[in-house]
Amino acid sequence: MVAPEETAAILKRALAYPYAAPERSYLYLDGEAAELPAGDLDLSGRTPLLAYGANAAPTSLARKLAAVPGVGMPVLRSRLQGFDVVYSAHVSPYGAVPATLLESPGATAPVFVLHPTAEQVALLTVSEPNYDLFEVNGIAAYRSKHGPLSIDGSPVALAAVRSTGRTLPELDEPAVLERVRAALEPNRSLEAFVLACIQRGGRSFPRSGPL
Repeated sequence: MVAPEETAAILKRALAYPYAAPERSYLYLDGEAAELPAGDLDLSGRTPLLAYGANAAPTSLARKLAAVPGVGMPVLRSRLQGFDVVYSAHVSPYGAVPATLLESPGATAPVFVLHPTAEQVALLTVSEPNYDLFEVNGIAAYRSKHGPLSIDGSPVALAAVRSTGRTLPELDEPAVLERVRAALEPNRSLEAFVLACIQRGGRSFPRSGPL
């Protein structure tokens, strides 16, 4: 049985997705967003990797890259034209409905470009069991294996990601998680639903189900 304080922390983490990220370029180092060093960055031996959800947040990167402490990673603010950031048709192993990229003509999404080492890339990829790597505008990115979540017949954008030119409806994480719970487990509380999803390692669902 999960202790009440642990349950509260689990639910808080799920509802806080996609977590706080700086609105500027930064140097990730051991869970912190430091200033980038002055002058030209040495990016040799690093692979550009697009980040648009939790991978842009220092707190999330701290969990994923804990095995390589003391290794900095430049994280550069950018924009991605012709795409929006929408919810994926699955619940993550930590109980959130996470993001994926979707082509959306006229939209421009605020994104980051990570510059991880080979070891950091390996750790990030292991942390993304529900995603495949694909290439967008010549840069590698993770995209959900499950496709976009459809609510009332439309993909739904993340309200926390302030894309310009957005034409899709948007919801915040608490609202979308509640819609998913109500459709899949109407007799469970949100807390119980999140815990059940975590216990089974996450959960996928039909892209165009009754949401």
